[in-house]
Amino acid sequence: MSDELNLSNLKPAQPRKARKRIGRGLGSGKGRYSGRGIKGQKARAGSHSMPAGFEGGQMPIDMRTGKLRGNTSADAMPIGPFRTFSQPVNVGSLEERFDAGAEVTPESLKAAGLISKVSVDVKVLGEGGLTKKLSVTAHSFSRSAAEKIEAAGGTVNRLREPVERKKKKHKAAAPVADEPEADEPEADETAEVAQADATEPETAEEETE
Repeated sequence: MSDELNLSNLKPAQPRKARKRIGRGLGSGKGRYSGRGIKGQKARAGSHSMPAGFEGGQMPIDMRTGKLRGNTSADAMPIGPFRTFSQPVNVGSLEERFDAGAEVTPESLKAAGLISKVSVDVKVLGEGGLTKKLSVTAHSFSRSAAEKIEAAGGTVNRLREPVERKKKKHKAAAPVADEPEADEPEADETAEVAQADATEPETAEEETE
């Protein structure tokens, strides 16, 4: 037999296995119901492409459960639908990456590899020590970070003014009204009652006579 390659002896380098042809009769091995069972949702086309959390048409659990108020305002960071994210940078990292007198901005932070995006807010945190005089520009600062930067002779430049939190007003409890004291009988009424008690025995003796 010749080992010459021709059209009669062509074959793939890796043998192929023919797919099972379902729905081609009972003798095919997957005939009649084609592996889908007898009727029902899973026997229909598109039954395996339901969205996550689909519960067969009944009311989903996220719609059945009660909803709590709160955490939905724009300043409810970082929870709620208006949640925001900021990239943290510690003052200790500024001490390591920048020289004294340098101007620190989001662009220079990205160039130094401390943040990944300029489009996301940067917040400077107070972890670590700072001895160099730096002019730091960021969207927000923690209280300790601002104190350390200014203590080292640097300046703090905020790109966004801090949001003032609204303080909840607590309703003062209504004062409990004092119960009215029972009116004491006046002196004249007391004298009349005593006089009537004194005359009653005499009247009784007169009736017996």
